[in-house]
Amino acid sequence: MSNDAPAKVTHNEEIKAAIPTLAGTIAATIDDASADHFSDDDNQFLKFHGSYQQDDRDLRKTGKKYIMMIRGRIPGGIMTPNQWCVFDDLATQYGNNTLRITTRQSIQFHGVVKSGLRPLIKKINDSLLSTLAGCGDVNRNVMAPPTPAYTKAREQVAADAYRVAMALAPQTKAYHSIWIDGVQLDNAAAENKSFVDPLYGNTYLPRKFKIGFAIPPVNDMDVFTNCLGFIAIIENDKVIGYNVAAGGGMGRSHGNVQTYPRLADVLGFFTPDKLVDVAKAVLTIHRDFGDRTDRKHARLKYVVAERGVEWTRQEVNKRAGITLEPAKPYKFTTTTDLLDWRKAVDGTWFLGVFVETGRVKNEQKTALRQVAEKFPNIEFRLSGNQNLILAKCSDADKAGITALLQSHGQKVENQASIMRSVGMACPSLPTCGLGLAESERMLPGMIDRVEKLCTEVGLSNEEIIIRSTGCPNGCARPYMAELGFVGKAPGRYQVWLGGNTAGTRLNRIWKDVIKEADLETELRPVLVRFVKERNANERFGDWCDRVFLNEQKN
Repeated sequence: MSNDAPAKVTHNEEIKAAIPTLAGTIAATIDDASADHFSDDDNQFLKFHGSYQQDDRDLRKTGKKYIMMIRGRIPGGIMTPNQWCVFDDLATQYGNNTLRITTRQSIQFHGVVKSGLRPLIKKINDSLLSTLAGCGDVNRNVMAPPTPAYTKAREQVAADAYRVAMALAPQTKAYHSIWIDGVQLDNAAAENKSFVDPLYGNTYLPRKFKIGFAIPPVNDMDVFTNCLGFIAIIENDKVIGYNVAAGGGMGRSHGNVQTYPRLADVLGFFTPDKLVDVAKAVLTIHRDFGDRTDRKHARLKYVVAERGVEWTRQEVNKRAGITLEPAKPYKFTTTTDLLDWRKAVDGTWFLGVFVETGRVKNEQKTALRQVAEKFPNIEFRLSGNQNLILAKCSDADKAGITALLQSHGQKVENQASIMRSVGMACPSLPTCGLGLAESERMLPGMIDRVEKLCTEVGLSNEEIIIRSTGCPNGCARPYMAELGFVGKAPGRYQVWLGGNTAGTRLNRIWKDVIKEADLETELRPVLVRFVKERNANERFGDWCDRVFLNEQKN
């Protein structure tokens, strides 16, 4: 008799199989005025609907205050001014009066209590956007380049991103039932118990799935950090196809060497007519081969790493009914946003607006609301670097928007220091339940200190890409930064060095833990050496990778 019994699947897999519509008892809990929070199982189902249950950790000493985070699904980060106004209203009415631009071109609401959850999500849907698949074991928000500076083909890429987002959306009727109709599905009904999503099956994916599009030479989506990346190949202002990359991801766990950040591998080239087929092929590889026994090992990146690039390529060919061609040449040079007014190739203007750590609040929130109201024909675009782009502006719009922003104390030129303008942080404390240390509330002050230190050692106005997260999950992509901070405990951070500005190289761990108070003591000797030893125009991350980290390893 064999002792090789199948490994036990995780609890998440069990509840997905038991209620494949993902309805849980969410609607019933919403209607229960005596309940201030959802059950643990419903909290897992809520993620598929675009929401996380959290609590305000600043208030834990006086008892848990349950709050909800809600994340929009905004393909390519494109919003109309009216949609921006709707989100602005919802943040004020139901949230904490801020809009949080995410690193995946979406907007999060924080501080929403249970009674505000249904009306907020319904009004997002009324605006013709959604929260479905904003979170959960499905394809998340599909990213696409927001900046129209280089080619008209950007519009084609944006349309392709939208096409993929719609093709990979889950089909459960529970979303409409809960948030639009306000009805609890009968989980015991035969049609609900036997529901099978036509793409995802009845247990969906083992973990989340992320897709990004990029247009070389700009890698503002950090395309290689995605489970699935599409690199546009453009000739004569037309997308002739995409290089497809698979197997990227940032998440890891402290002390678990079986988890690690990974960059996607380029598998080959295909023409645009096969886009949805290729997207479904890669997603279903994750569905069928991902680890359902260990959620820390459940991402697609581990499938690609362990089965190999050639196996992955052949599996994509088989599932998509194609033969991938050799990848076309491309080159990335930068991951950063353009901040200030720029002219697009069609003669319109766009303004890159710096949003510190992605948090739209106070006077900036008021100013952007007025822009949305007074300029209804422009386009709002969220960037993967947590900034905002006001696009499709005429000459008259340009002058009017500039005047309006300046009247609220908002700059349109030199909006932030060089180092601050490229920094990113996850929210972490006090809202994220996974946060081990401060991130969003810490980073601006940390950048001030690094800038001051750079000035002291002779590096004034040096651009160093700094990113921080409050835990090792890597939501702000710290493992791509030239200088990355990853929270380990309150006031203590793991430090990673050596990423590059093109977004094509992972950094490496330098210090397993430093105290926040010791930043200058720890970092000063490294920067002093960098000043003395760098090659002409060599960036900090490149020097760290070339010289410093190799010395540390030896």
